[in-house]
Amino acid sequence: MALLVHLKKVSFLRGKGDRIAKVTFRGLSFYSRVVDNCDEEAHFNETFRWPTGSKLDGNEILEVQVLNYSKVFTNRLVGTFQMVLQKVAQDGHLELTDTLVDDNNTATKTSVTIEIKYQTLDGSAGMWSDGEFLDVPEDGTFSFETDSLLSGQSHSSGMSAKRSLQGSIPTFRKAGKGVFSAMKLGKMKSSKDDHRRGDEPAVLDMEDLDRRAIRLAGPLDPDTISLASVTAVTTNVSNKRSKPDIKMEPSAGRPVDYQISITVIEARQLVGLNMDPVVCVEIGDDKKYTSMKESTNCPYYNEYFVFDFHVPPDVMFDKIIKLSVIHSKNLLRSGTLVGTFKLDVGTVYSQPEHQFYHKWAMMSDPDDITAGCKGYIKCDIAVVGKGDTIKTPHKANETDEDDIEGNLLLPEGVPVERQWARFYVKIYRAEGLPKMNTNIMANVKKAFIGESRDLVDPYVQVQFAGQKGKTTVQKSSYEPIWNEQIIFTEMFPPLCKRMKVQIRDSDKVNDVAIGTHFIDLRKICNEGDKGFLPTMGPAWVNMYGSTRQYTLMDEHQDLNEGLGEGVSFRARLLVSVAVEILDTTSTEIVSSTEVQVESVSNISESATGKIEEFFLFGSFLEATMIDRKIGDKSISFEVTIGNYGNQIDGVSKPSSAKKRKKDGESEEEESDLIQNSSEDEAEEEGELLSVSSTPPLKPFITDRNYFHLPYFEKKPCIYIKSWWQDQRRRLYNSNIMDKMADKLEEGLNDVQEIIKTETAFPERRLRGVLEELGAGCNRFMALANKDMNQAGRTRLDRERLKSCMREMDSMGQQAKQLRTQVKRNTIKEKLKLVQNFLQRLRFLADEPQHSIPDIFIWMMSNNKRVAYARVPSKDILYSIVDEETGKDCGKVKAAFLRLPGKKGFGPAGWTVQAKLELYLWLGLNKQRKDFLCGLPNGFEETKAARTGPGLQSVPPISLVYNMKQVFQLRAHMYQARSLFAADSSGLSDPFARVFFSSHSQVTEVLSETLCPTWDQLLVFDDVELFGEASELRDDPPIIVVEIYDQDTVGKAEFIGRAFAKPITKMCDEHYGPPRFPPQLEYYQLYRGNNTAGDLLAAFELLQIGQAGKAGLPPIDGPTDPERGPILPVPLGIRPVLSRYRIEVLFWGLRGLKRVNLALVDRPRVDIECAGRGVQSALIQNYKKNPNFSCLVKWFEVDLPENELLHPPLNIRVVDCRAFGRYTLVGSHAVTSLRRFIYSPPDKTSNNWASAAKLMNGYMVLTNGGSRSGSSPSLYSRPPSRTLSRPAGDILLSMDSEPSVRKMDTVVKLEATSDAVVKVDMKEVENEKDKKKKKKKKKGEAEEEEETDESTLDWWSKYFASIETHMEILKAQEAAQAEAEEREDLEIAAEGADLIHPDDLLTKGSKGRDKGRDRRGPKDRKKAGHVMEGPEKRGPRPRVDELLVYNQELEDEYGNFEDWLHTFNLYRGKAGDDDERALDDDRIVGRFKGSLCMYKVPLSEEITRDAGFDPNMGMFQSIPHNDPINVLVRVYVVRATDLHPADINGKADPYIVIKLGKSDFRDKENYISKQLNPVFGKSFDIEATFPMESMLTVSVYDWDLVGTDDLIGETKIDLENRFYSKHRATCGISSTYSVNGYNVWRDPMKPSQILAKLCKEGKLEAPQYGPGGKVKVANRIFFGAAEIEDESGMKRQTEEHLALTVLRHWEEIPRVGCPLIPEHVETRPLLNPDKPGIEQGRIEMWVDMFSMDMPAPGPAIDISPRKPKSFELRVIIWNTDDVILEDDGFMTGEKMSDIYVRGWLKGQQEDKQDTDVHYHSLTGEGNFNWRFVYPFEYLMAEEKIVISKKESMFSWDETEYKIPARLTLQVWDADHFSADDFLGAIELDLNRFPRGAKTAKQCSINMVRKELQLPTISIFKQKRVKGWWPFVARDENDEIELTGKVEAELHLMTAEEAEKSPVGLGRNEPDPLEKPNRPDTTFLWFLSPLKAIRYLICNRYKWLIIKMVLATLLLIMLGLFLYSMPGYLVKKMLGA
Repeated sequence: MALLVHLKKVSFLRGKGDRIAKVTFRGLSFYSRVVDNCDEEAHFNETFRWPTGSKLDGNEILEVQVLNYSKVFTNRLVGTFQMVLQKVAQDGHLELTDTLVDDNNTATKTSVTIEIKYQTLDGSAGMWSDGEFLDVPEDGTFSFETDSLLSGQSHSSGMSAKRSLQGSIPTFRKAGKGVFSAMKLGKMKSSKDDHRRGDEPAVLDMEDLDRRAIRLAGPLDPDTISLASVTAVTTNVSNKRSKPDIKMEPSAGRPVDYQISITVIEARQLVGLNMDPVVCVEIGDDKKYTSMKESTNCPYYNEYFVFDFHVPPDVMFDKIIKLSVIHSKNLLRSGTLVGTFKLDVGTVYSQPEHQFYHKWAMMSDPDDITAGCKGYIKCDIAVVGKGDTIKTPHKANETDEDDIEGNLLLPEGVPVERQWARFYVKIYRAEGLPKMNTNIMANVKKAFIGESRDLVDPYVQVQFAGQKGKTTVQKSSYEPIWNEQIIFTEMFPPLCKRMKVQIRDSDKVNDVAIGTHFIDLRKICNEGDKGFLPTMGPAWVNMYGSTRQYTLMDEHQDLNEGLGEGVSFRARLLVSVAVEILDTTSTEIVSSTEVQVESVSNISESATGKIEEFFLFGSFLEATMIDRKIGDKSISFEVTIGNYGNQIDGVSKPSSAKKRKKDGESEEEESDLIQNSSEDEAEEEGELLSVSSTPPLKPFITDRNYFHLPYFEKKPCIYIKSWWQDQRRRLYNSNIMDKMADKLEEGLNDVQEIIKTETAFPERRLRGVLEELGAGCNRFMALANKDMNQAGRTRLDRERLKSCMREMDSMGQQAKQLRTQVKRNTIKEKLKLVQNFLQRLRFLADEPQHSIPDIFIWMMSNNKRVAYARVPSKDILYSIVDEETGKDCGKVKAAFLRLPGKKGFGPAGWTVQAKLELYLWLGLNKQRKDFLCGLPNGFEETKAARTGPGLQSVPPISLVYNMKQVFQLRAHMYQARSLFAADSSGLSDPFARVFFSSHSQVTEVLSETLCPTWDQLLVFDDVELFGEASELRDDPPIIVVEIYDQDTVGKAEFIGRAFAKPITKMCDEHYGPPRFPPQLEYYQLYRGNNTAGDLLAAFELLQIGQAGKAGLPPIDGPTDPERGPILPVPLGIRPVLSRYRIEVLFWGLRGLKRVNLALVDRPRVDIECAGRGVQSALIQNYKKNPNFSCLVKWFEVDLPENELLHPPLNIRVVDCRAFGRYTLVGSHAVTSLRRFIYSPPDKTSNNWASAAKLMNGYMVLTNGGSRSGSSPSLYSRPPSRTLSRPAGDILLSMDSEPSVRKMDTVVKLEATSDAVVKVDMKEVENEKDKKKKKKKKKGEAEEEEETDESTLDWWSKYFASIETHMEILKAQEAAQAEAEEREDLEIAAEGADLIHPDDLLTKGSKGRDKGRDRRGPKDRKKAGHVMEGPEKRGPRPRVDELLVYNQELEDEYGNFEDWLHTFNLYRGKAGDDDERALDDDRIVGRFKGSLCMYKVPLSEEITRDAGFDPNMGMFQSIPHNDPINVLVRVYVVRATDLHPADINGKADPYIVIKLGKSDFRDKENYISKQLNPVFGKSFDIEATFPMESMLTVSVYDWDLVGTDDLIGETKIDLENRFYSKHRATCGISSTYSVNGYNVWRDPMKPSQILAKLCKEGKLEAPQYGPGGKVKVANRIFFGAAEIEDESGMKRQTEEHLALTVLRHWEEIPRVGCPLIPEHVETRPLLNPDKPGIEQGRIEMWVDMFSMDMPAPGPAIDISPRKPKSFELRVIIWNTDDVILEDDGFMTGEKMSDIYVRGWLKGQQEDKQDTDVHYHSLTGEGNFNWRFVYPFEYLMAEEKIVISKKESMFSWDETEYKIPARLTLQVWDADHFSADDFLGAIELDLNRFPRGAKTAKQCSINMVRKELQLPTISIFKQKRVKGWWPFVARDENDEIELTGKVEAELHLMTAEEAEKSPVGLGRNEPDPLEKPNRPDTTFLWFLSPLKAIRYLICNRYKWLIIKMVLATLLLIMLGLFLYSMPGYLVKKMLGA
C-alpha cells in the first residue's frame, strides 16, 4: 500500500526567485528539489511516495507548502494547500489544480497542480517485493505485470527516478558557483554525513583532550584542518549516495612521545607524630622517590621528576599517576604508607595548558577509608606530547598565602570534598566467543591426545584506577555465565576516566585477551545539579579485535588488547555498572579499598530488551582499485554482522525447536556451516537462509597498479538474517544528534571558508546555521521521547534521555539567543561558542550502551582475508522517521578497504586495497519491504532458482541493470600545490592518475617540482554507467585522483589522494552558464590522515546521446607542438590572467649544509612563478660573504585575477660547480603570495587619528596583531580603539588646531606603559613592600622605610617586574571578565543610541570624551580600577622595571620579519606522520630576502616620491648588506625546569655559547645538582654579520666522568634582530638615568636615537620646546626636562623627552612601530634527540652594538645575589601547661621531664636541645637557655641557602634554597626508653603570629587561625618575645594543645653578631642566669630523704597534720580508757 503524489507545477508566482516545495502526509515531509530562477511558473515534476502500513482514512490530510528558497536565510512561505483525502480513499486517483492560502488564511492567486494516486494491493501488504508500483505511464493508470510477479524469474523494479528520496534537503548552494561549492571535500554535502567511525575501540574521547592530542594521535578530523583555500567537491544534494570517508589510516594505536614532569614542592599537615616522610611518585610501573626529610610533618622538597614514554595516546592517558607519602623508609625497611593520591594522565592532559601548577593533592589512606585526610602534597604535574608547549606560569615569589582548600589538585568542577564510593561492575555472561583455543599448548595437546574440542577458558578482568579485579574462570566454554560482581572502592568523583573490561582466556603459560572494551565514566554519568551517578546496563557490550583465523600466533593480538581499530567481532559481554556513595561514619563499613568479588543473582532474559529478527541487505555495485598484489587470484567479499555470516565459525539461524531457547541469540549449531553457494540452500518452512558472500570472480586489469571486478550489469547481493535485542531507540537518538552535528559542522565550515576568503556575509550564514541548530534541537525533543517503556530500557537510557533533552533544550535556547548577537565584529567569538555546541553534540551522540554490532566487509582472496571495511550499524539502520535513519542506510556509499591492524600503519595504509560502491540496508525483518528503495533505478532482480511457496519474499542474489547510459568524462587537471617531497632532492616528479568507475588515465610527469602545473585535459570516452539517466545527473559516482612521484627505478611512490564529483550534463541540456563550463576548484589531497597539498582541477561528465560525440561541446586540439598530443585545459575553464610584477629582494643565504659531502661554495638563487622567473647574482665565495651583491631584481608574470588561484612561487638554491655543473642545494615553495601583495599607503591621512588607525592595520600585518608599545604581549588592543584610556597623560596637538584646550586633546596612553611619562606621578612600587599594605589593613601602624638607592640592584628591578607582570595578568583576567560582562550589556542595549567604538575615532576628541563619560559611574570606576595600575598601587618604593616576556622575543614581534623574511630551504624526502618533527632535519639552509608583487602599471605618485631609488623598486630605505662588525653581549639570567640529566634526578648545568667560530664554555662555573639554576652571567662576543649571525645558547650537564650531555639549546637569529625596525639591538629602558642600577645601556642617548629614527623615516628633526615639550611629526609630547648626575646636581636635558617619544613611537604616523623595551625573554630549550619536547626554559636577553659606533659601557652586573649571613638567637625562657606523660616511680604521680629542641628547617643536623627540667608536676619548665643558629639568607627570595654534600659519595656541595622556618619541639626525657615527643610549633620567620603577652592569653587558635591573625617578620622586627603554643595531633587527627613556650627570637646580621657574641645554653659570653627550679627535680635515688620530704611534705602536709592530731586523740582516748577503770577504782575505793 502506498500513497503517491505527483507534484507537477506551481503557477502565477509573484516575482523571480528560487522555489522549493514541501509535501507532508502523516507527519512525514518531503522536500522537492530547488527550481532555480523561475518567473511565473515553477515546474517541479516530482513524485513523492509514502508507504502506508494502515489503510488510508478519508479524514486524513495532505499538505503542500510552496516556499521561496534562500541560501542564507530561512525559506519564506509563499502559500499552503491542504486537502482531505476522502475522494482519493474512494477512487484511488485524483488530479487537480487549486489555489494556495497564505499565512492569514486568505486565498492567493498562486495555484498548484498535483496528481494523487492511492493503491491497495490486497494480500500484498508486507510483501517482499518493491514492485507494487511499476513505472507510472502518463495516462495515469497502472499496468501490472502479474505474470512476471508469479514467474519469479525476473522482476523489473525500475521506479521512476522522479521520486524524491526521503530526506533530500535543500542545498545551500547550487553546484559550481565559483570556487565554493556545495560539497566540501570529505564533507560531501548530503543530508546525512558523519566523519566519525562508530566506536573507535580504544580512543579516548578526544573532544576534551585538547584538539592537539589528536594531532599527536595521528590526524585531525578532516574538517578541523583548514584548507589552504577553498576545497570543494561539487555535488548536488545527494539522495542516493553518501559521502566517502577520506581517512585511509586508523588513527589509534600509533605510539607517540610523551613526557610527564612532576615537581614535588612540599607537604603539609601530614598525619603522624614526628615522621621522616618520603614522597613516592609512580606512573605505571616507574617509581621515583624524593629524599627523606627528618622529623617533620611539613617537609619541603622542591624536587623535580621526569618520566618519558613512547606509547599510543590511549595507553598513555589511561596510565595512573600515584603520589604517596611513606614514613621512615630506608634501605632495610619499606616504611609505612601514610596516604596516597591517584589520577590518570588523561585528566592532567585535559587541563588547560595540560598541567596542574602549584596545586595541593589530598592524601587518603587506601587501607582505611574512614580516616579522612592524611595530609597534602603541593606539586606541579605537566604532560607534554610532541609539539605541545607548556606555558609555565611565571615563577614569581611564592608569597601567595598557601590557601590549601582553594588550590586543591582537582579538575575544574570537581567538588573539594570528595567522598568514598563503591563501584560495582557486574559481569553476567558472554556470547559468541571464538570456539577454538589458539595457544601453542593446545596444539601440542591436540597432537598427543587427539583432543579436538578445545574451547577457551574465559574469565573477565576489570581494571580501574590502578586496581584489577577478576571473575572466576569458566572452563571450556564459549558461552560462559559468571553472574559475579567486582567491587572497587575509590574516591568519587574518580580522577580516572575509563574502566577497562577485558575477556581473557586463562592458560597455564600466559593468558591472552579475547576482547577489550573501555567504559568511559563521563559518558555514563552527568555531574550537573540534575545529574546522575555513573550507571550502565545491564547492557551488552560488543568487543572487536583480530580476525578469527586460528593460526599459531595471532599477528593482530594488539587489537584484542584494545589498541587500534578492531577488524572483526570477537564476543559480546553482558555487564552493568553502578556506584554507591559510602557513608564513612557508619560502623559496618569495610574500611579497606581492596577489590572484592562476589556472586550476584541471574538476570532475566528480557532485561536487555526483546529479541527481534533483523535483516541486513547489501549489494556490490562496483569493486575497483583492487591492489595489484591481490589481483591475480579470484576475489569474493564477505559481510558479517556479529558472528552471523562469518564462514569460519559463523552462526546458522536458530532451528525452530531452539528458536526461542536462550535469549534468541542464535544457537551456534555444529551442523554444516553456511556454504558460499546460495543455490543448494535448503528452504525450510519457507524460511530463508543467509547469503553472506559474493561469488568469487577473477579481476580485470584497470592499469598497472589496479584491477577491477567485472560487476558490469550484474551486481551481486548479500543478505543476512540475525537476531538481536531490539535497542534501536538508542541508535536512533544517536543518529538524530549525529545528523544535527553534521549539519552544524558543515555550516561552520562554510562560515570559516567565507571568513577566510573574505567573500559575502559570514554573519548571515552563521545566523542560518544557528537557526538550523535550534530547529534540530526542537525536532530531537519531539522525536526522542518515543518508546519510553520499551523492554530493556536501563536506568542509563532514562537518565541519558533526560539529560539529552535538557541539553537540547538549553542548546536550542542558546542558539536562539546567539543568533541575535551575531554581528560582523563578534563573529569570531561566536564561532568559538558554536564550536563548543558541536563538541557537546558529538559527545552526547556517542552511545555508551551498544546494541547491534558493527558490520565488517572483508575482501577474500584465495580464502584469505585481505582487507576490510567497518561500517557502524547505526549508520545503515532503517527507520520510518527520516531523522532517525542512519546516514548511509539505503544509499550507495563509496567504501575504501584497508589492511588490518599494524599493517595499516604508514605507507601500506595509504594505498587503497579496493574501492567499493556499496549499498547497505539494515532493519527489522518485518520492515524489510523497503530495502531496495534506495538503489539506483533500472534493475531487475535475480532470485535463487527454487520452487516452493512464499517465494516472492526471497531477496535477490543479484541485480541486473538493463538501463545503461554512456558518458564522456573530461578531467581538467590544471595544477597542484604544496605537494609532499618524495625524492631525496626535496622535490618530486609528480603525475596524477584519475580513476572513474573502471577507467583510469594519467597526466604527464613533470620533473623536479612540488607545484606542478599540468594544464592538461584528460578525456575518458565511452564510460558506461548503469541506472537511470536523471539519477546519474544528480548523483554521479565519485572520481578518485591519486598523485604519484615517478621514480626512474621501481614503483611510483604515492603522494596523496583527492576525491571529486563531476558536474553532469545530460544530452538534452544546454552547455552554458550557470553550470558550464565548470570552474576550477581546490581539492584537498590526503596522504593517510594528513593533508599533502591541494589539487586545482575541474571535472565534467557529459552524456553521449543519439548523435554520438558530435553532440558534445568541441575540444580544441593540442596547441603546443612541443607537448605532443597533450590537450590543454580549455579557455573557458582556465583562469583569467592579469599582468603582475614581482620584485625580489635578495639579501643572502645562511647555514647551507653540504651537498653530497661537498661544501657549497658559489650558490645562486632561482625564483620561479608560473613559468617565469629571475636569478640572483652569483655569490662568489659563500664562506667569505654569503650576501648577494645585487639586492633587488624583478620579473613580470601573468597570474590569475582570483587571488585564491595564484600559483605558488618556488625558490631554489643551486650551487654552481666547475665545468658548468649545477647541483640543487634546496628549495622552498611560497604557497600563498597574499602577504606579499603591495598596497600603496594612504596619502590623505594627515589627521593622525586616522593614521593611527591605518598604522594599526599595518601592524596587524607585521606583528600578527596591533600591540601597545611597552608590552606587546600583554595587551593586544582592539584595532578599533587605538586611543584607549590609560595612565600618564600626554598632550598631543595637531597643527591644524592651534588653540588647544587642555581638556580636549588629552589622549591617554596604554595602561601598560609603566613608562611613567609625567615624572611627578606616584611612584611604582617595589616587591618587598606588598606585605606592608596587608599589615596596614590589620590596623597596625608601622614606620615607613625608604629603600636606599644603594641597596637596589638589577635583581630588585627583575623581581619588581615579575611582580608587576603577575599583577597585570591578574588585572587582565579581571578586565577580560568585565569586558565580557560589558559585551552582554552592549548587546542588550544594541537598540539604544550608543556611540560605536568605530565612530569614536572620527568624531574627534570631544566626541571621544563624551563617549567615555557615557559609561555608567560603576563601569567607570571598575575600568579605572583595572586600568590605572601604576597610580593605584600603594607606596612601594620606586623601582624602575623592565618587561619579562613569557616567550621568545621573536614570537612577540612576528619573527622580526618586518621587512626581511627568512625562507627555510628543504632537501630530502619529507618524513611522514610519525616523523613529522623530522622536517627540521630536511632544512639545509635559509634564504633571506623578501618579495613584493603588484599589478602593472603602478600609479605614478609612488615613484615621484623624493629620494626614490628606481633600482630598489618597492624596497626603499633598507640598509646595505655589506659585512658589519658587531659586539654581541649575551646576558643569561637563569634557567627553569631543566630536564634532569643525572641518575639522581638532578643536573649540574653550565652554559655554552656559540656564535660563528667563537665558543664559550663556562664549564668551571657549573651549578651543582640544580634544575633551576640562577646563572646571572654576561658574555661579550665580537662577530661579523652576515657570516656569524646564528647565536646558540646551550645548557650542558657537567659530568665528572665521561662527556658532558646537552640538556637543551636555543638558537637566535641575530641578523634579523639587528636590522629590524623594532630596534632589537638594545632594549629601551623605562627611564633615563646616568648612574645607579638603572644606568642607560645604549651607547646612543635617547635624543640621538630619536634623531636617527626621524632621519631614516624622512620626518623632520624633533623640536624641543621650553617647559618639557617635544614636537615630532606634528605631535607634542610632555616629560621631565631635568636630570640628576652623580654629584646630585640637577641639569637641563632633553633625554627624558626623547625617551617619552621612543616609548610611544608606534603612534607616529607612517613610520612608527613599537620599539623593543628593556626586557628579559624566556626561551624554550630543545634537544635534537627529543624533537618538539621542551627540556626547560632559559631567561636571557641579547644586546648588540655596531663596532663603528662609540663603544658601549661595561656590561650590567647581573651576578646572582649573594646570600647574607645572619644569626638567629632563640632564648627559651619557660614552658607552661606541657602535658604530663610519665607516672612517678613510687607515687604514681603524673609528671614530665621536659626539654625543648629547636632547629632551622633544612639544618636538622644542627638541632639544639635545652637541659632537662626533671619532674615537672605542673607542666611548668624553667630553662633560660639559648640556641644560636647561623644561616645564609636571600632577602629577595625569602629563602635560606644551604650548601651541603648530599651524601658521603658526593663530589661537591649542593646548594638548596629553603623557606626560613624555625621548628621548636617539646619532649619528655626518658632514661631507658626513647624520649617521648609531646608537641611542636613551626614558625615561618617571614610570617608568624605575634607571641602572646602571657601564658594565659596563649591559645591553640594561634595555630588554627594562623591566616586570620596579624603576622610579623623577624627580618623586620629583629627582636620578638612572647608565648607560643605547642600542638600535636591526637588519635582522631584533631590538633590539640600540648604546651606553651615562652621564647625570645633575636635576629642579627653576621657583623652585628661578631660584635656582641653570646654563648650557647647558659655559657659565656653574656651568660643567662640559672633558672629557679623547685628541688623536686633532684633525683630521688641521690637523696631519697629529701625527695621523700618533698613528695610527702608538699602534697600531704595537711593530711599528716590531721593524722597526727587524730592519732594524738586516739592515744589520749586509749590512755583514758586504759587508765579510767584503775582511776575509778582508786576513786571508789578511796585509795
